[in-house]
Amino acid sequence: MKRVLTATLLAIAVVALIFIGQPWMVTLVSALTAELAAYEYLRLANAGGARIPVWWMLFGTALVFLFTLPSFHPEAELPALSALALMLLGWTGFRAPLDRVLRDAALGLFGLVYVAYPMTLMPMIWMREDGKPLLLFLLVTVWAGDIAALYVGRSFGRHKLSRLSPNKTWEGSLASVAGSVLAGLVVVLAGEALSARGDTVLHILEPVWQSCVLAAILNAAAQLGDLLESAIKRGAGVKDSGTILPGHGGVLDRIDALLLATPVLWCVLLIQDAISLGRF
Repeated sequence: MKRVLTATLLAIAVVALIFIGQPWMVTLVSALTAELAAYEYLRLANAGGARIPVWWMLFGTALVFLFTLPSFHPEAELPALSALALMLLGWTGFRAPLDRVLRDAALGLFGLVYVAYPMTLMPMIWMREDGKPLLLFLLVTVWAGDIAALYVGRSFGRHKLSRLSPNKTWEGSLASVAGSVLAGLVVVLAGEALSARGDTVLHILEPVWQSCVLAAILNAAAQLGDLLESAIKRGAGVKDSGTILPGHGGVLDRIDALLLATPVLWCVLLIQDAISLGRF
C-alpha cells in the first residue's frame, strides 16, 4: 500500500509540475532530486571503499545545473565537468592514499555523469517548444513499463533475465516493453483527441508508429538503467540506495531508469533535429 500511495502522490506532483510549473520550478525540482540521488550514489560508492567528499559531490551537482541555465551556453557543462574532475583529482591526490587517488576521482566524476547530467536534461527538454508532451511521454512510458514488469514478473515470471537483478524475468521484461508502448500510444491518442477540440497541450506531430518505436527504445534504455543501478547496489552490498521514499527505497532507486532513458531521448531529439525527421 505504501508503494502505491507514494507512487500516486509523486506522479500527481510531477504531472502538475510539467503543465502548470514555471521554468525555475522545473529546474529547482530537478536539481534537488539530483542532489538527493547524488548523495545516495556517494554513499554507495563510499560503501565500496571510495572516499569521495560529500561537499564535492553536492557542489559539483549544483554547478552542473548552474551551467544549464539559459544565461549560459549549453556547451559550458563540459568544461565545468573537466574542472570538477581536476578539482577532485587534486583533492584526493593530496589527501588520500596514492593507491586510491585514481579510483576516487573516477568514481566521483562518474557520479556526476551518471546522476547529475541526465537530470539537467529534464528542464532542457521541458523548455523545448514541444517539451511538455515530450516529457510526459518519457515519464509515462518509463512508469508504465516499470509497473507492467513488476506485476507480470511477479505473477508469470519463470525465466531469469540477468544476474544483476535476480528478481527480474524475461516475462516481466517483455511485459514492460508492451506496457511502455501501450502507455505511449495512450498519450498520443489523447493528444489527437484534445487537438480535435482545439487544445494542443498534448499535440504530437509524429506518426503513431514513430511514437511506438520511440516508446520501445525508451523502455529498453529504462530497463538497462534499472539493471545497472542494481549492479551498483549489489557491488556495494545494499538492497536499496536509501529509505526516503516509503515502499520505494531511495531517490536513486526511483529515478534509475530515467538516468539512462533521458539521455537516450535527448540523443534521439538531436538526431531528429539534425536530419529533420520531425518533432513532438
